[in-house]
Amino acid sequence: MDTFEAIAGRRSVREFTGEPVSDADLDRLLEAARWAPSGLNNQPWRFMKVQDRSTIVEMSNMSRYRGVIAGASALIAVFLDAQDIYDRTKDLMSAGAAIQNILLAATEAGLGACWLGEILARRSDVEELLEVPDDLELVAVVAIGRPTDRERAGVRHPMEKIVVTPPAPRTRREP
Repeated sequence: MDTFEAIAGRRSVREFTGEPVSDADLDRLLEAARWAPSGLNNQPWRFMKVQDRSTIVEMSNMSRYRGVIAGASALIAVFLDAQDIYDRTKDLMSAGAAIQNILLAATEAGLGACWLGEILARRSDVEELLEVPDDLELVAVVAIGRPTDRERAGVRHPMEKIVVTPPAPRTRREP
């Protein structure tokens, strides 16, 4: 699968078969995540693999998307490390790039994945459940599993809507 094929073919998968996802598969996704770009190469992200069934179910009760979380074979919790932050906005974008790498690697591996941000409404509860150190801040959870066999549409806005044309160059007046 080439890069553009993975990008165009990636879909948010919210229904999983229940088949397990191996540690090796999860490690491959995290390997892709760690190669994401970051400002000053500070790599401010940290990841936690959540595979314990009871923990997954408990986390599912902390989100209105409980079915997506409960149906996943594994979760990857994504954090920012306060000790490595130099610019919060840039570091959040870097974490987003790492998450996108996870999603693309999952697509390439034939896995399903869904980036979940709504669970941040219960951030402190999730952090307490996962017993994360105080210097880590939850920024997202990615649900991972084997996707159910169904068609998933990929509708995007036309280019004309998303590409903004700059103004015409200004002519300089001579003094």
